[in-house]
Amino acid sequence: MGRSPESAHADRVLDTVVKGDPRKADPKADPKDKAEPNHDSKDDPKNAPAAAVSALAASWRRSGQLHALDPATLAPSCRLTAAESAAARERLGRLLAIAQASLERLFLAVGGVGCSVLLADAEGIVIDRRGARGDDSTFESWGLWTGAVWSERHEGTNAIGTCLVEKRPLTIDRDQHYLARNTRLFCTTAPIFDEHGQLKAALDVSSCRADLTEGFGRLIATTVADAARMIEAENFRQAFPHARIVLTPDSEREINSLLAVDRNDLVIGATRSARRALGLSASALSRPVPAGDLIKGARAEGDDIDAAERAVLKRALARAGGNVSKAAKELDLSRATLHRKMKRLGLER
Repeated sequence: MGRSPESAHADRVLDTVVKGDPRKADPKADPKDKAEPNHDSKDDPKNAPAAAVSALAASWRRSGQLHALDPATLAPSCRLTAAESAAARERLGRLLAIAQASLERLFLAVGGVGCSVLLADAEGIVIDRRGARGDDSTFESWGLWTGAVWSERHEGTNAIGTCLVEKRPLTIDRDQHYLARNTRLFCTTAPIFDEHGQLKAALDVSSCRADLTEGFGRLIATTVADAARMIEAENFRQAFPHARIVLTPDSEREINSLLAVDRNDLVIGATRSARRALGLSASALSRPVPAGDLIKGARAEGDDIDAAERAVLKRALARAGGNVSKAAKELDLSRATLHRKMKRLGLER
């Protein structure tokens, strides 16, 4: 009698965990595709045996060695009580409300083709979800439901849990999962970082359709990553409601690479993407930083007192429609004093 696909998968996983052969973890993967060191995690692949060179194999090894999970287990997924789920929702705070529009848009895009949209917190707890009502029983049976826990510690290699460990967007497709009972799932997830650059949540789209093509899967992954960036950017804007929000230089495609600049042109906040792009550490942002020191081409003008005063006068004149008397009143200056300043700064007409 032949072995079941689940048993064959469990054997392949255990072989990889014991021998560390990445080709066993993902036979379709390009052997040149090595895991990049993850310096944000204590589970840095370079600390594992040299044979575990792929990201997938490294995750399988964490699942088997660090978390002691049996890939053949038939135990049901971990679920929180209603009270525990409510507490987790409360902890997510403002970001949960901000994410609602993106959850709806994602569901409108993929819900009709048998996909579920999930928002999990930094512990892998599913906080909110969207799915077609006709698919509810299927998704609940697979653990794609609010209150389910998809951390690596509980589910082994999976898109939500592994994304939270590696802090990067990724896809775990069917037999790339660690547990044999999850090998019918396609899941793609992107991390969401808060205004301090700390990992806060993960956005996921999952499907158990066997006919989901590789090309469509890549399209879903791109859409999820873009939606996560939008949530991150909106959360950052709301965290600094009175600041000017600017994109970092050369970041046109990174909509979440943002700086918060106060009225004195001091940087008072930066997203994780901006911190990485500009080499900013948490200690560097513990005190305000002149925007001109970070934004290319802004320093010379920003540090010029005359230029700053000229800008103030120009704004006042613009608000007054060019009326000098009205502008002087707004600036609490006499008309003669304003005329002298305008002449000195080359603004006389």
